[in-house]
Amino acid sequence: MVIESLINPSKAEGHPFEMFIIGAIYASIATFLSLWIFKDYASLVMVFLTVIASVPLVYSVIRIEEEKDSTSQSETFLLKEHGKAVMVFVFLFLGYLASFTVWFSVLPESIVTNMFNVQLETIRAINSNAIVGLSTGGDFLMQIFSNNIKVMIFCILFAFLFGAGAIFILTWNASVIAAAIGTFFRNNISVYSEAAGLGKMTGYFHIGSTSVLRYMVHGIPEIAAYFVAGLAGGIISVAVIRHDFGTDKFKKIVMDSIDLIVIAILMLVVAAAVEVFVTPRLF
Repeated sequence: MVIESLINPSKAEGHPFEMFIIGAIYASIATFLSLWIFKDYASLVMVFLTVIASVPLVYSVIRIEEEKDSTSQSETFLLKEHGKAVMVFVFLFLGYLASFTVWFSVLPESIVTNMFNVQLETIRAINSNAIVGLSTGGDFLMQIFSNNIKVMIFCILFAFLFGAGAIFILTWNASVIAAAIGTFFRNNISVYSEAAGLGKMTGYFHIGSTSVLRYMVHGIPEIAAYFVAGLAGGIISVAVIRHDFGTDKFKKIVMDSIDLIVIAILMLVVAAAVEVFVTPRLF
């Protein structure tokens, strides 16, 4: 891909904000191509096209991280370096999220309903399960945490089996979160639609920022945890492909990946606690 050929994965780790722009471009191109060519299946096609565009970059970053595992002896240094890779992925994800959210919010409702129909069905199912969990007095924190653990396991498996496969799950999550943010924005912006001048601008800013923060206060650590776990699975996958299996080098890579998975689990604990106890009080 032309855009992908202009990106240096090594330099990307030092300039993660550029990945935000790249992610937004990938998602925007995928959105318009899916509407133009595959209109009836746009909700899924736009996710697949975004993933296809991103795989070369994501896989290149994972290979670089696996090489660091092979040459470095310091675990502290490795975790610090892996942190740079995770930031690349997080900003890429935020680019997807920003693009999908903007198009959800500004396109006509008839187009949005078709373009995000599967995502909207997913949100309705999630909300129904949440209501059932609260009404039955279940442990909502454990429910949220167990669901997040399941997603994390899928990220590890997809990354291990397909190298950069975890990017599919995370792109799908970006489209679902964008639909949730966009729905909240469209449902509440009517309050300010009749206003004028500064009042209208202030209202748009208030609803826009609230829409984003409502989901991203707990969403950032949660998504970062998925990327950490996906990086762990991807590193092991690359190590197996490079025929390091069974060697001391491979064992070292596995131990480093286990450390990453443990960190991801701790991040999910924090994210679940914030989602249950903090987000409802703020919004």
